[in-house]
Amino acid sequence: MAEKVISPGVFTNEIDQAFLPAAIGEIGAALVGPTVKGPAMRPTVVSSYSEFQQVFGSTFQSGSSFTQYLTSHAAKQYLKHGNALTVVRVLEGSYTVAAAAVHTGSGNNYTGSRTPELADNAADSSFKLHTLSHGAILNNRGNTGTCAVHTGSNNTLASGSVDNLRWEIPTLNQSKGTFTLLIRQGSDTEKRKQVLETWNDLSLDPNANNYIAKRIGDSSTTLAGTVSEPYVTENGTFPNKSKYVRVEVLKKTPTYLDTNGNISENAFSASLPGLGSGSFHGSFNGGDNGYGGFDGQGNLQGTNTTATNYTFYNNITTETQGFAMSADGDGTDAYTKAVNLLKNQDAYDINLLFMPGIIASRHGGIVSTAIDAMEDRNDAFFVIDPVTYGSGITDATTEAESRDTNFAAMYWPWVQIPDDELGLSRFVPPSVVIPGIYAFNDKVAQPWFAPAGLNRGGIDVAIQAERKLTHANRDTLYNSSVNPIATFPGQGVCVWGQKTLQKKSSALDRVNVRRLLIKVKKFIASSSRFLVFEQNNAQTRGRFLNIVNPFLEQVQAQSGLTAFKVVMDETNNTPDVVDRNILYGQLFLQPTRTAEFIVLDFTIQPTGATFPE
Repeated sequence: MAEKVISPGVFTNEIDQAFLPAAIGEIGAALVGPTVKGPAMRPTVVSSYSEFQQVFGSTFQSGSSFTQYLTSHAAKQYLKHGNALTVVRVLEGSYTVAAAAVHTGSGNNYTGSRTPELADNAADSSFKLHTLSHGAILNNRGNTGTCAVHTGSNNTLASGSVDNLRWEIPTLNQSKGTFTLLIRQGSDTEKRKQVLETWNDLSLDPNANNYIAKRIGDSSTTLAGTVSEPYVTENGTFPNKSKYVRVEVLKKTPTYLDTNGNISENAFSASLPGLGSGSFHGSFNGGDNGYGGFDGQGNLQGTNTTATNYTFYNNITTETQGFAMSADGDGTDAYTKAVNLLKNQDAYDINLLFMPGIIASRHGGIVSTAIDAMEDRNDAFFVIDPVTYGSGITDATTEAESRDTNFAAMYWPWVQIPDDELGLSRFVPPSVVIPGIYAFNDKVAQPWFAPAGLNRGGIDVAIQAERKLTHANRDTLYNSSVNPIATFPGQGVCVWGQKTLQKKSSALDRVNVRRLLIKVKKFIASSSRFLVFEQNNAQTRGRFLNIVNPFLEQVQAQSGLTAFKVVMDETNNTPDVVDRNILYGQLFLQPTRTAEFIVLDFTIQPTGATFPE
C-alpha cells in the first residue's frame, strides 16, 4: 500500500489483473502450387475465392482444351469456410512481369499507327506500369501484329483476356499538371469498358500528395537467398495500393506550379502523359527489351505442347501440372523454395499446409522437405497425398509406413468432384477436398475436434470416391495410419479417420490432439511476446498466468482439455534461472480424447429376468 496510514479508516486499492494481449489475427492454411497468374514465389493472403480468382486466376487453355490447376480447386474448397489462405504460386527460372510505357503528349497516340519501338523509348514516356503478376499470360498483342499498341475493331486486343490488363489516360489537365489513369480488363472493348481501377487527379510532382508513385505504389519484391534458405526482399519507396500494377516514374515534374499557380517550367507540360490507351506486352521484333511477362520454366499457359510433364488430375505421375519433378527438374527447386519460405514463422502465420499435385510416392523429396519445415516451425500441420490415382491399398499403406511424424497425415483414396468452371467432373487427390473439411471443422467446432465423421467429415462436394472401401479395407488403412475416405449409403463420401503419421502410440497420434497443441502454443507464444524484456519478477509472472489460465479454461469449457495446470512461480524460477535472464513456465495438459471406437454390448435375456442396475 502506497499511502501513509496514520489515522483509522478504510483504504481501497485497485489491482489490475485483467491484462489482455493484443488480439491475434486470423490464422489459416498455406497452399503451395501453380496458378494461372499472380505474384510468383511470394506468399500472398486471400480471404475469399473471388479474391483468389482476381489475384491468381482460375481456368486456362492447355493445348486445345481448358483446365484448372489443383491449386484452384483446393482454394475453392478451403475458402468456402475459411477466411485466410496464404497462397504461394510456384514458378521457376527467369519469370518476369509484363510492363507498358505510357507515352507523353508529345508522341503519337497508342491507338494509332505509331511505331512500336518509339513507345518503349524512355525519352518519350512519362512512366512505366509494371504488373504485379508474373508470366506470359499478362502479355498482349493487337490484331495486326505482335505488339499491343495495335488494336482492331472497337479497340479490341487480339489476345485480350480476363487475365491480362490494359491502361487508359482519359483526361488530362495541363494547367494543374494532373491526369486520370484507368486500369482496364484486357478483354474489354471501347464501348464496353471493364474498368478495374480508377486513379483520379494524379501528378508527376514528387512533392505533391497526389504523386502517382505515392498514390499507386512503386514497390516490388525479389526472391533472394538460396534454395534451402530463400527470403523475399522489398524494393521501392511507396507501398502498392493498386491490386494490379506498380509505377516506375520516368519523368518527374517537381513543383509543377509555382506560388502564383503558374507552370514553373514550360517543359514540364511536355512530360505529362498524352490521352490514349495501351496494353501490356512482350518484346517487340523478337527482341528482349524487358517489357514482356515470361513464365520461366515449367509453365504451360497458352502453349500447344503435349509434353509429358503437362499432366493433370488422374494423369499425374512424376511430372505434375507443368513441372518435371525429377532431381534436376524445373519444379523441384521451385517447390523446395516455396516450402522453405514458409519455414519463417515470424513472417508467415499458418497452421496448415496443402500441396495438391505433390504425391508422396512420386515426389518424396519435396514431401520430406515439407514435413521437416512443419516440424521446424512446430506450429503447422501438413496434409499429404500418399499415391497417384489408380494405386492400391498396399501402395498407400506402404507409403504411410515409411513416414514417422505427428505433424502430418495421409488420406486415401482420390475423389471425383465437379468442375463448375468448365462443366466437367474431375478425379482429384484428397488434399483438394480435405482443406474444406478442416476449414468447416474449425468453423463449426474448434481445431481440437476431429475433422472426421458424419458431423464434420462429410465431403459434400464429392460425386464418388475412387474406390468404395469395405470395413476390412478401412481397418487395413487405419492400422497403417492412412485415414480412409469412406462411402456410406445415404450419407455419401466421408472422412473416416484422424490419425497422424506418428508410429508410437500416444495422444499425438491423433490429428485433433496435434492441432490442439498447435492452437494452444500459438496463442500462448504470441501473447507471451508482450512479456519479453519485462522485469523478471512476481508481477510479470502474474501477468503471464492471467493470460494463460483464462484461455485454457475456455479451451476446457469447449471440450479441448479435461484438465490442466500452469506453473510459473518461485518453484521453477529459482534465483539461478532468473540470473540467466530466463522466465520459465510449465504447462500440464490433459487433452480430451475422441470416441473413435464405440462398443455396444447387446445382451439377450429370458422373459422375467431382472435388468442389472
